[in-house]
Amino acid sequence: MSSVIVMQLRYAFRLYPDTGQQTALAKAFGCARVVFNDAVRAREDARKAEQPFPKAAELSTRLITEAKRTAERSWLSEVSAVVLQQSLRDAESAYRNFFASLKGTRKGPKIGPPRFKSRKDKRQSIRFTANARWNITDSGRLNLPKIGAVKVKWSRTLPTPPTSVTVIKDTAGRYFASFVIDTDPAADAERMPETDRTIGIDLGLTHFAVLSDGTKIDSPRFLRRAEKKLKKAQQELSRKQKGSKNRAKARLKVARAHAKVADARREFHHQLSTKLISENQGIAVEDLSVAGLARTKLAKSVHDAGWSSFISMLEYKAERYGRTLVKIGRFEPTSQTCSTCGVKDGPKPLNVREWACTACGTVHDRDINAALNVKTAAGLAVSACGAPVRPGAIPAQREETGSHGFPTESRAA
Repeated sequence: MSSVIVMQLRYAFRLYPDTGQQTALAKAFGCARVVFNDAVRAREDARKAEQPFPKAAELSTRLITEAKRTAERSWLSEVSAVVLQQSLRDAESAYRNFFASLKGTRKGPKIGPPRFKSRKDKRQSIRFTANARWNITDSGRLNLPKIGAVKVKWSRTLPTPPTSVTVIKDTAGRYFASFVIDTDPAADAERMPETDRTIGIDLGLTHFAVLSDGTKIDSPRFLRRAEKKLKKAQQELSRKQKGSKNRAKARLKVARAHAKVADARREFHHQLSTKLISENQGIAVEDLSVAGLARTKLAKSVHDAGWSSFISMLEYKAERYGRTLVKIGRFEPTSQTCSTCGVKDGPKPLNVREWACTACGTVHDRDINAALNVKTAAGLAVSACGAPVRPGAIPAQREETGSHGFPTESRAA
């Protein structure tokens, strides 16, 4: 009996709660934060006393059930119990990730132990699972327990019924509902047009991407274009007295300006990645050291391009739609090798945009030549007889499947 492969994605939509619902959400955010901090404090107290860590069931009883009966924590009853339970699970997950990082079994950089959440944190979130009895009404509103039916701006239809929803208030003061959706990659792949095209991509700063077919995609430079407005907003913030209402308004103005830049960049990445996945069966990209480049004088331009986010989108969309994505090593000399004869012609300064191969005399556009070499190094190029130049590519794999690692498929403005 064959097992069905299920892929989880997040679909995010803008929420517009009224004044009363915003107050109810603020209570839920605060209660979730308090329960999380109580769980971290209980763990830390046990560690300092050299006692075993309390179990999840014990923490649930002590920090939620019994706490509601006390005068100091009686207001926990004003929000959904599921929100509080999910906050406890978040604390447990944070500790598991920390210990896995210490043991070296968790991918990615080392992470520290969970820290207390502050009421001054501008980003807040709560999560409702299926047993919270939330639902989407016939009129298209999101009905949440002890909050009410919240207005939603639906930018697209959900492909399948969601399994959970996370309500988020971002640093710009906007509210979003993030739904977890189970998708079937096999069914999604059938919706993609059949193609045998393959492409190599050379990512850069002058052009965001240059394709091996000669297409050059300009870099929108969203941050650079908004710098003047951001600078003015930041200067206004710095002049406001700390703790004043005017400073809070100025901070919100800065956050909204940055959110506008981030949203525009994300939309650009989504449109381009979807187009490339739709038109090509195989895609090759270079595994860039973004963290290293971000420590150079090009840091602002590197962050503005958002290469990591773009490649992550290519990865999950390739897996979802049955395409092949290959990442080649970052030390592959794609800019030094002639894509015609394969002779390595040595390193060249960045101001050299065209060069002629000393062996065969072919004149190359630096970026197009690099994209062709990326495609060849990935094994997606074919020889004159139709055989692959190098061994075939392997399907892309996602590295993280935790709830916070789900890629966001769509987001309403």
